[in-house]
Amino acid sequence: MTGQPWDASYRYGRAPWDIGHPQPAFARLASKGSFTGAVLDAGCGTGEHALLAASLGLPAVGVDVAETALATAREKALSRGLQAEFATADALHLERLGRTFQTVLDCGLLHTFNADERPEYVASLASVTVPGSTVYILCFSDRGSDLGPHPVTEQEIRTAFNSTAGWSVAELSPNFIHTRFHPNGASAWFATIKRI
Repeated sequence: MTGQPWDASYRYGRAPWDIGHPQPAFARLASKGSFTGAVLDAGCGTGEHALLAASLGLPAVGVDVAETALATAREKALSRGLQAEFATADALHLERLGRTFQTVLDCGLLHTFNADERPEYVASLASVTVPGSTVYILCFSDRGSDLGPHPVTEQEIRTAFNSTAGWSVAELSPNFIHTRFHPNGASAWFATIKRI
């Protein structure tokens, strides 16, 4: 996956999904102590969720294909005095990281993949998790009054993360993704998925 189109989203101002703080759904998770072990922020953008994990004292790695976003994430880490690693990586080939994570955060990444790419993404996530690891996904939903681009159905999530592929969908509920164009949030799914 080339980072060029994504990088352009950051090079000329803030990307529409870059709200300057963690999504409320992830902030609530963090406040409940739901992040454990090493944390991967897949498709991290400017790093708010990796930095949230780092603020809890957890080892955190954010990966993205957009170099401009990663540079901003590193600047944020430095200015906030937080230890987080940010690296260029293709989310369809996370095995190249050569490490595993107990917690994976996906905010707005799943819905960027089409139906043909999703199985590859799910396999990529499997390559960096172990049984007992948890993946939290916040993605645009096909239900609700204010839909974002590339909405995903509940069935598409359940089909992608099935037991044959080594996953169990522990929870899947309606939620919201805040963007600079959806201050009250666009309709989203919030999924808690366990590696089995």
